[in-house]
Amino acid sequence: MTQLTIRGFDEKLANRLREVAKREGLSLNKAAVRLMSRGAGLEPRPVAPESIGDALDGFMGSWSAADEKELLEATRLFA
Repeated sequence: MTQLTIRGFDEKLANRLREVAKREGLSLNKAAVRLMSRGAGLEPRPVAPESIGDALDGFMGSWSAADEKELLEATRLFA
């Protein structure tokens, strides 16, 4: 395995790294590697809990491309 030394952590970043390590039960080193892997696109990023994305589509519905086209055509005169 390659070994790196990273300098220049400000307190805000160091604190966030500690939070991630504690929350995920990892050492600081493993937390740093995990975060760098995610940032580099080598590991999927978790979906933020406050982000609901399309989770409510089944409840309230969603528009198809045809629905969007129909609405845009019907409202073109008002643009």
